[in-house]
Amino acid sequence: MATGETVGGDVPILSVGELLGGLRRLLDERVGRVWVAGEISNLHSARSGHTYFTLKDAEAQVRAALFRGAARRLLFEPEDGLEVLVYADVEIYEARGDLQLIVRQLEPRGDGALRLAFEQLRRRLEAEGLFDPAHKRPLPPSPRRIGIATSPTGAAVRDVIQVTGRRCPAIPLLVAPTRVQGTGSEREVAAAIDALGEQQDVDVILVVRGGGSLEDLQAFNTEEVARAIARSPVPVVSGVGHEVDVSIADLVADRRAPTPSAAAELVVPDRESLRRMLDRDWRRLCRAGDALLERASARVDRGREAIALLAPSVRLAAQRRRLEGLAHALTRAARSQAEQRERLAGLARALLAGVRARAARRERVEALGHALELAVRARLAAGRAALGEGAARLEGMSPLAVLARGYAVVRRARDGEVVRRADQLAAGERLAVRVAEAELEAVVERARPLPPR
Repeated sequence: MATGETVGGDVPILSVGELLGGLRRLLDERVGRVWVAGEISNLHSARSGHTYFTLKDAEAQVRAALFRGAARRLLFEPEDGLEVLVYADVEIYEARGDLQLIVRQLEPRGDGALRLAFEQLRRRLEAEGLFDPAHKRPLPPSPRRIGIATSPTGAAVRDVIQVTGRRCPAIPLLVAPTRVQGTGSEREVAAAIDALGEQQDVDVILVVRGGGSLEDLQAFNTEEVARAIARSPVPVVSGVGHEVDVSIADLVADRRAPTPSAAAELVVPDRESLRRMLDRDWRRLCRAGDALLERASARVDRGREAIALLAPSVRLAAQRRRLEGLAHALTRAARSQAEQRERLAGLARALLAGVRARAARRERVEALGHALELAVRARLAAGRAALGEGAARLEGMSPLAVLARGYAVVRRARDGEVVRRADQLAAGERLAVRVAEAELEAVVERARPLPPR
């Protein structure tokens, strides 16, 4: 407290508390909140969730406090040596006489928070070996069934259906519907990958979505999706975004495709290529049969020349054996041709069945699309109704409603702790008082406990 004394008759003598309180008020009035650039050092986090560090440059340094609520809103992890911009209140912590910044907003300097979070996760997963080429699995040449983790209403699933229908419509597709952007979408994508991996006849999984900004692709730059791809029991192909987009999912997947269409082309064999391969094998088989007959004919000719030197009975016996051998050869050739003919007929039947199956699947996809649209609309309507009810209940339980009835929440200014007892305070302690429509600052003159009720 002021002593009332002066020096030289006109200069008052102040207490330490009065001096620091005056400086605090001066900072509040003349400085307020400011943007400050500097480098983080001496970073440490308390068990309360608050983060403390020193912000410095080549000329000076200042203490800074990032309280739990503001820290939870960060998209990246602060670390020593990081150049940042802080938006903060400049305050005097009177208990120690320190100048400090109460940080309200923290941003990396020179790069976005999403890009920094991407790089931090990339370095951590790379150190674990999740990107190691030795862990990449080969894709099946002709999968029994293809799983697709994507939005059922997006352009990506339509691109995949179009490519697979053109290349080999006989291979069935299984779509695990999921949101591909927005809060919580990373958990849905990971769950879709896990669900497809549990299907016994799914031999490969496509994780696809169209292009977008770094924020739009954030679900595929998360640890949840990366871990789901790494633990998948079957190979995973990532086709996220456009050619220039590279996500964490791309780096973990067994194969990366620049687009969803390219991802489908990687896993679906081309039926025209299969037909050309079959024709090539058939020509090779015919040439081998012709060569076999030519060698047999040459052996017969050589035998005929040898038989000409023998007695007629020996020649007749040799001719008989020759005829029997030719009969057997012709029988085998006829059987082989019949088998090849039957094989070609079977392939033709399979191709026809594939075309019919494609038409049936197209009808089924259209029916499922209509049913899905109806289900989505119903779910949206139910969700809106539930949201309205929840909002009404939440409004009734809101702490702000309690404050509106005249109550207040009192916290110590130095650490944000809620005040419930007199022994938490000392005279001169600064308080932050929250009422319904204002936040007040107060100073304790005296704290006394209430008698027990």
